[in-house]
Amino acid sequence: MTQDNDIRRGRHCVFQMHVHLVFVAKYRRKVFDAAAIDTLRGIFAKVCTDFEATLVEMDGEHDHVHLLVAYPPKVAVSALVNSLKGVSSRLLRQERQDIQQRYWKGVLWSPSYFAASCGGAPISIVRQYIEQQQTST
Repeated sequence: MTQDNDIRRGRHCVFQMHVHLVFVAKYRRKVFDAAAIDTLRGIFAKVCTDFEATLVEMDGEHDHVHLLVAYPPKVAVSALVNSLKGVSSRLLRQERQDIQQRYWKGVLWSPSYFAASCGGAPISIVRQYIEQQQTST
């Protein structure tokens, strides 16, 4: 796939698909600090790459994170979310032993998530909203 500006090209299609995702920590526990958010950013970017998607923006607060992901039409959002949540929970637990104590029975994320397509909204506005999230200190 090639990428020109925000429009991407596959073998048989031209597309520009973005999804705004919000993941909440189990029971809204205050798990994340700035270092955890940075670690999650790297993990999410790697998982997105595996799906031929791009992590455009990511930020969060003490109990939740926002992601803006550009993805190809062959990727199901539910499969992407399952991988993002599963891999991030496992790797964050391995890298940050101090956070593992704040997990609830070994579970980081709430089983639910928020997903909104960004087809009609200008991506710059969604990106600006995510950047304005107050990163935990």
